[in-house]
Amino acid sequence: MVKLDFNIGDLNFRNPVLTASGTFGYGSEFDHFMDVSRLGGIIVKGTTLEPREGNPYPRMAETPSGMLNSVGLQNKGIDYFEEKIYPVISDYKTNVIININGSYVDDYVSLTERVNRLSRIPAVELNISCPNVKMGGMAFGTNPKSAREVIREVRKVCSKKLIVKLSPNVTDITSFAAIAEEEGADAISLINTLLGMAVDINKMRPSLATITGGLSGPAVKPVALRMVWQTAKTVKIPVIGIGGIMNASDAIEFLLAGASAIQVGTASFIDPRSAVNILEGIENYLIAKGFTDIREIIGYINKP
Repeated sequence: MVKLDFNIGDLNFRNPVLTASGTFGYGSEFDHFMDVSRLGGIIVKGTTLEPREGNPYPRMAETPSGMLNSVGLQNKGIDYFEEKIYPVISDYKTNVIININGSYVDDYVSLTERVNRLSRIPAVELNISCPNVKMGGMAFGTNPKSAREVIREVRKVCSKKLIVKLSPNVTDITSFAAIAEEEGADAISLINTLLGMAVDINKMRPSLATITGGLSGPAVKPVALRMVWQTAKTVKIPVIGIGGIMNASDAIEFLLAGASAIQVGTASFIDPRSAVNILEGIENYLIAKGFTDIREIIGYINKP
């Protein structure tokens, strides 16, 4: 037997493999592919106060070793989640975490207060990569003052564990990680997508209707890995690694670099069973290396 569990405070996860918001729907879409409860947790698609139609099409484009998306947080809002989704997924034998988004600080606060009522949701993932309307559209997570404000205000009302999801589109990721820890985050997840674009040379137009979008997939892994390594050395709270994790080897790199857990994103579009396959691969690696507890390899590259 290999111990695979990890903790965020007193919240226990059976293993370090989670799914990334926006790539796994509400979890129930994958029920006929695998037992979702085998995973350490699922993070459901980004949720807002009001329903959102998302951005115009086209809003996805393939790139070398990755993909661009500008879906625009399409979702049916918190009312729909409470009434239709929560009753379905609340019986999963794993941690179901909700990713929240807003255009104003008050949006995040109101959403958090709504989630507080949902007893089977043990944690909130705060997406601070959203445009802050009051700051002219600059993402909350790219401005230190704005990031601090939204994390602080959400922490005041949040009765759940608070995971702050950081934007990679900054000069120094560690300064934002430090802000999150200072303002009471229980864990940090990173990275969100990198800002990119593509051009269709036949149509002679941008490939996305919004021109720019979020880059994910294998192409971003070296950047994500570097940022996770830097962040894990900066903060004392758990770090959850995201970005281009397509197989167990990728996931193990993040763990060795200091991540306590990982999220599987784009890989789920290619193989719906990716997260379970990655979990099995991590366990096999630990057994082959003679480790009995996954904690033995967390941040291993920093050991003498």
